[in-house]
Amino acid sequence: MTVFYLGDFVETIDDTIKGVVTAIEKDTITVESADGFSLFFKSNELVKIESEFKVTNYEVAQIKSEKEKPKKRKSIVVKAKDRNAPKMEVDLHIHQLTNSSRGMSNYEMLNLQLETAKRQLEFAIRKRIQKVVFIHGVGTGVLKEELKYLFGRYDNVTFYDADYQKYGLGATEIYIYQNT
Repeated sequence: MTVFYLGDFVETIDDTIKGVVTAIEKDTITVESADGFSLFFKSNELVKIESEFKVTNYEVAQIKSEKEKPKKRKSIVVKAKDRNAPKMEVDLHIHQLTNSSRGMSNYEMLNLQLETAKRQLEFAIRKRIQKVVFIHGVGTGVLKEELKYLFGRYDNVTFYDADYQKYGLGATEIYIYQNT
């Protein structure tokens, strides 16, 4: 049988009540709970504890390890507008593809532009670049129609008009599906 003294920290066996022994009368022990209430218990209903505020070495080690954890690095936030921006642009204007178009027929110029578009599309597929913008200009629309025909031959490619604010009507954007 445990002997209790005034000032001992105790805890009840059947409940989660902790407190300090404030009075002892025969078999009844008065305990002041952490909430300030005086409660009466028999001595066999109480257990003596070391201290109400005792901290174990394990708890100290836990707190130290939490403080030693490296700070979380701030991730760079990419705006939605920039996230959806195409990774690659291909300018198909003839003056961008050759030093001089002098002496070239319209047919030869169109073939050069289409060959460049096909080569760049194959490159994007190989390098797993998902979005490519082909800048073709407005003109009479012949190159744009030929590009649509070229892109239509690929199963894993969809195409649509590029961002009007940036390119106007003179560009087509493609999206390459990678897992096909």
